[in-house]
Amino acid sequence: MKNNAEIAEAERKSGIRTILRVVPYLWPKDRFDFRVRVISALVLLVLAKLVINFAPFLYREAVNALTETGNSPFLLGAVGMTVAYGSARILSRGFEQLRDVVFAAVAQRAFRNLALETFQHIHKLSLRYHISRKTGALSRVIERGVKGLEFLLRFLLFSIGPLVLELLIIAGIMLFWFDYLYLSVIVVMIAAYIWFTFKVTEWRVKIRKFMNDQDTDANQKAIDSLLNYETVKYFSAEEREAKRYDGAIKLYEKAALTTAYSLAFLNFGQSLIITAGLIIVMVMAALGVQSGHLTVGDFVMVNAYMIQITMPLNFLGTVYREIRQGLVDMGEMFDLLEQPTEIIDSEKASELKVISGHISLENITFGYDKLRPIIKNVSFEIHPRETIAIVGPSGSGKSTIGRLLFRFYDAQKGSIKIDGQDIRDITQKSLHSSIGVVPQDTVLFNDTIYYNIAYGLDNASQAAVEKAAKDAQIHDFILSLPEGYETTVGERGLKLSGGEKQRVGIARTLLKNPPILLLDEATSALDTETEQEIRDALTNASEGRSVLTIAHRLSTIADADKIIVLENGVIAEMGTHEALLNKKGRYYSLWTKQLSEEKPAA
Repeated sequence: MKNNAEIAEAERKSGIRTILRVVPYLWPKDRFDFRVRVISALVLLVLAKLVINFAPFLYREAVNALTETGNSPFLLGAVGMTVAYGSARILSRGFEQLRDVVFAAVAQRAFRNLALETFQHIHKLSLRYHISRKTGALSRVIERGVKGLEFLLRFLLFSIGPLVLELLIIAGIMLFWFDYLYLSVIVVMIAAYIWFTFKVTEWRVKIRKFMNDQDTDANQKAIDSLLNYETVKYFSAEEREAKRYDGAIKLYEKAALTTAYSLAFLNFGQSLIITAGLIIVMVMAALGVQSGHLTVGDFVMVNAYMIQITMPLNFLGTVYREIRQGLVDMGEMFDLLEQPTEIIDSEKASELKVISGHISLENITFGYDKLRPIIKNVSFEIHPRETIAIVGPSGSGKSTIGRLLFRFYDAQKGSIKIDGQDIRDITQKSLHSSIGVVPQDTVLFNDTIYYNIAYGLDNASQAAVEKAAKDAQIHDFILSLPEGYETTVGERGLKLSGGEKQRVGIARTLLKNPPILLLDEATSALDTETEQEIRDALTNASEGRSVLTIAHRLSTIADADKIIVLENGVIAEMGTHEALLNKKGRYYSLWTKQLSEEKPAA
């Protein structure tokens, strides 16, 4: 277990890491115009602070002119000084707004680049990561991370920096215009304020982090429940889901209340420290006026500077909390960005050139857990325009071979080659472009049928989309719908039946027109009549292609050029349908068992 000091050190290093990661977004090497904007924004910031800190002098002279005390170096009189004071404040505010305008493009581009980089990185992560991730939690991390960048840029650059600059200017004025006692009181007040603020805020950040975790958990439970709407209904589990969701919200509520109570404590403590410092300084200035060392204008100027200090200090707690929270949120996003990309292209990776579509698996060994291999020293070939089927009981490793071919994973031993090219030596993009996959459960985007079919080929023409639909035997069905190809399919395609979704998936793959086809139990979840229709569509899809079929129903692969029986990760048998039946081995056993299960009862 880590002690508090180790945790604090880890958080500090994480904060520094996050700030260093933000710098390239703030100071992009490839955008000179953006760097000019950053410099211009900083110049405007300094100008705003110089003007606003000169304003109290004008206020002082206006008061002195009204009270007719002291010899004013200005000749404008009380009205003129008042106008000049107001003008200085307006000018300072104008510089601040102009600074925001100049910097806005930098901030928005930073948000966009970070969000895009994260989105692209998530798609580069392995299937292993995506199987274990929680969609709701992931979306929350991205959302909070991008917002965290906004807080960090705005508060760190335009709140903490200006505050430090302003305090230094005022400290110098207090030292040279008055004396060191005034400066001492202000320094002690600021030090006490910062110490108190940081201590309480650190405590509140931990509460806030716990609150974020509960928010993420509640959001994940809500999304998970909504995605499984039908399952919830099947088991009359609405109340159970509500209790589960409410349990997460309850913990969030508790943390939120603690946050609110601690904020009240923080605000009161800050006010106490600031007011104490203000009273002491103002009493000192009042005594100075009484003794004749200071004018009434000096008294008013001291008051103006104290108020000028207290305003940003009052905001410091919020700024510091938001920066700390922004660092936490962005830390989570950068943790996500630093997730290793398990499958990467080698430096010398070349484009895959499919000449004939010859595929060879040579001594493949693979396990999701390296200590427990699922595929053990498997070797076989798929000759050009040949259909090879893999069958076997659940858990034998059938689908794993398909995932290895598509390079969702790399085998621990052995190699997979396409026309003599090791797939680890070619780019993933060219590999994926050459393989068309029809999975057991085709998942569609919540968009139109046209969009889902056209997804198979970027910028596909309408004629090509309709031809693919005809080849997949779904064109007539689409035309029978009131909105035709513009019919929306719903979340994950739930508005369509299993067979309809499958045909859309086949059309999508046909439009892609890949030389290699991977059918991963593409008909196992369908009824017999629909299965036959899908099989006809798949037969069209398989023409002229090298095909690897992973099958559950043996009747669907009887016409395959070669059938491989996989069991416990090894090839138990290999041959044609007739040869394997005549052998009366493992395939024969599986075949007769399925026939007896499918035979209608007398």
